[in-house]
Amino acid sequence: MRHYGPAVLLALVGAAILRVSLFSDLYLRYVQAGLRPYLVVSGVVLVLLAGVVGVLVRSAGEQEGPHREGPHSHADHAHGPAGPRVAWFLTLPALALMLFPPPALGSYSAERETAQRAARGIGTFPALPAGNPLDLTLGEFGSRAVYDSGGSLKGRTVRLTGFVTRDADGTWYVTRLLVSCCAADATAAKAEVRGADAPPVDTWVTVTGTWHPEGELGSAAAWPPVLDATSVRQVRQPDNPYEKR
Repeated sequence: MRHYGPAVLLALVGAAILRVSLFSDLYLRYVQAGLRPYLVVSGVVLVLLAGVVGVLVRSAGEQEGPHREGPHSHADHAHGPAGPRVAWFLTLPALALMLFPPPALGSYSAERETAQRAARGIGTFPALPAGNPLDLTLGEFGSRAVYDSGGSLKGRTVRLTGFVTRDADGTWYVTRLLVSCCAADATAAKAEVRGADAPPVDTWVTVTGTWHPEGELGSAAAWPPVLDATSVRQVRQPDNPYEKR
């Protein structure tokens, strides 16, 4: 069995990738939706490669017969014909991804980001579409609230969806993580919610309300933006928990 170690590892890693990308939407917890085809291809290639390695190992064993060399040692490590035994530790992340996929980033990741934001160039934003309430992403709401000199949010009722985060003083926020490529580059976008009781941290909610201007545009006092809530509704976590930056 030890001789088939590389094949087993390749098969496990390939199966884990296919488990989260081809047979479910779990990959959205880690990367953008556009990367799905690459993940699927990578998983298929690894599984096929595992089959090829298995066949080669079997052929080599039949040619060598029953007098193959056994495991041997070097000065600083030991390994058998299939490679270092420590390589078996690679099965742990693959099995974890298959059986217990890590959850999406949440309130802990959002709280690590400080609220220090310098002015990024205040200007007039394009007009918002008609309709009330208007669904906006946390990123767009925050940008317009902090940098739009045209005040496009004034008089508009908006609807924001995200998960709940809280400060130690009880202030709570509807929060979403923004990613460019994958979960590793995530940053937080959030809006302070006033006028409604806070649901438990990490609960996904849709908050309807109106923008409450605070501070000078582009200043630290304007961040995070404030929303006067008229309703807070608990919702399921979206298939894609992140917003694209």
